Amino acid sequence: MPRSFVFARTALWGLLGLCLASAPASAEGWGTIKGQVVLEGAVPERQKLNVDKDQAACLKNGALRSEAYVVNPKNKGVQWVVVWLVDAQDPKKALPINPKLKSVPDKEVVIDQPCCMFEPHIAALREGQTVLIKNSAEIAHNVNVQGGIANPSQNTILPPKGELKVTNFVATPTAPVSIACNIHGWMKGYIRVFKHPYFAVTDENGNFEIKDAPAGSYKLIAWQESTGWVVGGMSPLKGGGKPVEVTAGDVTDVKVPLTPSKD
Repeated sequence: MPRSFVFARTALWGLLGLCLASAPASAEGWGTIKGQVVLEGAVPERQKLNVDKDQAACLKNGALRSEAYVVNPKNKGVQWVVVWLVDAQDPKKALPINPKLKSVPDKEVVIDQPCCMFEPHIAALREGQTVLIKNSAEIAHNVNVQGGIANPSQNTILPPKGELKVTNFVATPTAPVSIACNIHGWMKGYIRVFKHPYFAVTDENGNFEIKDAPAGSYKLIAWQESTGWVVGGMSPLKGGGKPVEVTAGDVTDVKVPLTPSKD
């Protein structure tokens, strides 16, 4: 073998080794976002709902109250706020997904109505998941799902202990899917659908956590049914959202202030 060929091959392998040594160990790192949505201003009183029928069943556990704003008076954390990540530059761009989260969960998302309210009040899911709507009550309800152009719409009577499966949900960047019971007009709920797993719904303390998020620069979008777009007052398609930096192997802490709607 000519010495010039051996030298060239050796140099090529050396250059390749140098490139590999300088490259990152993986395409992306993964981090966690923890945060809290906190009300600004006085905590509003949750008004009693006007339960004008089936009082024996609906009020068996006490008065029903509005869920327009559910705020913990001890820490001002706001419940039922949906938060999710979008790319910082292009909100329509697909996000990298951690390999262990690639598969869409086969677990059904359950919404029940045991006492004339939807539980949970707001559900979030990925494309491909099924929503199982149950009626654990002793009275009939109807399930009026309004999904707009993209998502399922149907209006079905559910007898006591009845169930309904709704499929073929797709992600929409702005509007949620609404649920209502026309028999009991105060009953309302919402569903939000995502293409990726980087979303959460705040708990009774306003807290949320998004795990295994791709490292990099993103925007955190927050939506609440009465306020609408919490950060900036604009949808992600119009530049709304809170800039966040996800650090590989670390936790990013975020506080999201929410100003109630004046309506």
